[in-house]
Amino acid sequence: MHTPHFHPDDAADTAMRVFWQKGYAATSIQDLVDATGLSRSSLYNTFESKYGLFQHALRRYRGQTLRNAVLLAEDGSAQARVRVLLQGIAEEELSDGNTCGCLVANTALEMGGRDPTVTTMLGEHFATLETALTALMQRGQQRGEIAREKSPVALARFLVATVQGLRVMGRGHVDADRAARLDDIIDTAVSAL
Repeated sequence: MHTPHFHPDDAADTAMRVFWQKGYAATSIQDLVDATGLSRSSLYNTFESKYGLFQHALRRYRGQTLRNAVLLAEDGSAQARVRVLLQGIAEEELSDGNTCGCLVANTALEMGGRDPTVTTMLGEHFATLETALTALMQRGQQRGEIAREKSPVALARFLVATVQGLRVMGRGHVDADRAARLDDIIDTAVSAL
């Protein structure tokens, strides 16, 4: 089906969900045509290739990372902000019937280190979250909530790894175990601050 008027961001958002569920390699052009309702020629004319569409989708996913950064900048103690972030991620994992995890984490496992362009894009996602968490840890230290001898950058990196770990653990266990496991991770991460 040919759709004469479409916005590339809308098509990329739809394609993002396909890549998120199937991964880059397992997603065919036909999968993308079926999901977006666009013709092959429209996809190729707009994005040049599956890879071009994937890059556009990965850039669009950055909005989710930026929303998490905004959440971390809101008022509240450092521990409370971290708990809200981690609980939100756990809730996404528990409510996701497809258990898609995180597009960035999935892509890092599939393509990270092997594709320089995608690896750079992944690094930008991780850096955005790390920067927001570092600022939060510094605020926590200024307020006396976090010990000053702890490195804000090291804590931020630990928390970025915790976020990705929650995504993986959310996908890797049966439903009966998932909530308790994710709660344990959250409690331990917050208590480490």
